[in-house]
Amino acid sequence: MKPLLLAAVFVTVAGTAFAQQAKIQNLRPYDKAGINVFETPKTDTIPFDDVKVRIGAGFTQQFQALKHSNNSTGTTPLYNLRSGFNLATANLNIDAQLAKGIRLNLISYLSARHHQETWVKGGFAQIDASPINSPVLDEVFKYVTVKIGHYEVNYGDAHFRRTDNGHSLYNPFIGNYILDGFTTEIGAEIDFQKDGFLAVAAIHNGEIKGEISDAPTRNPSFIGKLGYDKQLNNDLRVRLTGSVYHNNGAASNTLYTGDRGGSRYYMVLEPKAAGVTAITNAWSGNVRPGFSRQVTAFMINPFIKYQGLELFGTYEVAKGKAITETVKRDVSQMAVEAVYRFCKNEDLFVGLRYNTVTAALPGIANDVKVNRVQASAGWFVTKNMVLKAEYVNQKYNDYPAANLLSEGKFKGMMFEASVGF
Repeated sequence: MKPLLLAAVFVTVAGTAFAQQAKIQNLRPYDKAGINVFETPKTDTIPFDDVKVRIGAGFTQQFQALKHSNNSTGTTPLYNLRSGFNLATANLNIDAQLAKGIRLNLISYLSARHHQETWVKGGFAQIDASPINSPVLDEVFKYVTVKIGHYEVNYGDAHFRRTDNGHSLYNPFIGNYILDGFTTEIGAEIDFQKDGFLAVAAIHNGEIKGEISDAPTRNPSFIGKLGYDKQLNNDLRVRLTGSVYHNNGAASNTLYTGDRGGSRYYMVLEPKAAGVTAITNAWSGNVRPGFSRQVTAFMINPFIKYQGLELFGTYEVAKGKAITETVKRDVSQMAVEAVYRFCKNEDLFVGLRYNTVTAALPGIANDVKVNRVQASAGWFVTKNMVLKAEYVNQKYNDYPAANLLSEGKFKGMMFEASVGF
């Protein structure tokens, strides 16, 4: 009875908190209203009257119908794939309004492909108003946001449109990028927004968890972003940003390995071998360059929304190495996507994305290339519920003949239902 009692309490509290969602200031909505929100805006008309707590969640379920093949000369066969349901994933969202312009966020993964036990993604305090009576600070905080804690690093704009484990309402597709620049780190961030101009500066510990050992020597990571984001008229919005991420020495940097949720494409081009499971091989279809010791990355993101049409692009280059390497390697990524939202309140949408990665990987003499095409269609049944279908086709080129990924490819259909509140 204890699990049932806890579930009943959660549903009751979550329902009450959901009704009070508007009481949390400077919050990116977890529902459909959060689409195309990047840094949380400074315009907020929600008054503060008392401490409020809001509990929400994200639940996502996929059905996978993919096939894979390769032309490897190696002796290891591919994992046997069949159509079926993937693991249901879930997030727990807790937001608290502590004072005027000061809020707290905590997100936990209740179920994830890689960490199937409950796992805290991160938590932070965000300050959008002066905590003391000061005319100078009041003026500063009209344009400045301060974030402190353990949180999703603000490198590039692609992470604002990706699926985060159980929460997928922001993503018009089912899979994320091949090269997934997403992680959480401990640190502080300052955002400046005025008249469409945007600047971000942050310093973090450079790793996904806290660590006080200096063996090996650890250095902080630095993030910078400059951009312009303006609603020019009722029909047209434009945004352009450039970002940099730099860490000169970490024991285990996770800029491209920080997704503890795992890939949406289960067991594609994975080996059929003892110990190989959806948990141990959780990032199927991704390219993970292994820049655990040093990494410097740059990303440029243009975004245009004209009426129901969205165009979003990513150009990314990175250089880095693992702790056992002496020479840095390069990786580059390009992604272009078009999404058209239509019908009443833009409840229906279709999308097309092309994503390509070129990488120098350990143990492979030449650069390899991976290409992916995704075509999607979706329906927001309500502002909190979306149904999606996606066709995906991914190909691997220039891998050595004996490599499992030699002339590898996977393709097929994915279906997803997701709730977010």
